[in-house]
Amino acid sequence: MGLPKTHRLKKRQDYRAVYEQGIRRYSPHLTLITLDRNHNQELNDIPEIKVGISISKKVSKKAVIRNRIKRQIRSAIMVNWQLIAPGAQIVIVVKPKAIKCKYEHFLRELEELLK
Repeated sequence: MGLPKTHRLKKRQDYRAVYEQGIRRYSPHLTLITLDRNHNQELNDIPEIKVGISISKKVSKKAVIRNRIKRQIRSAIMVNWQLIAPGAQIVIVVKPKAIKCKYEHFLRELEELLK
């Protein structure tokens, strides 16, 4: 099962806010950009976790391959969901070297990046 639609970044301005104000962490195949929206909220008013995945045609010209990578990353996020801070907004940028990765690599890298 993938990531529920309520937990996805959808708007361009949301992506832009994360890119401009977020903290970046790097791995060989992924870049993780996080923006914590939780710092001034009460417990009852904590916003939901939002995740977006950015993958360009530099990774692969074929949409089938890009979509497969996105599905694998969404699945890896759901496995590591408990590591994400409540109210965080996350953008995952896929690097061109990721085309050779398998699901286990994404799972391991995301776990390290989220810690």
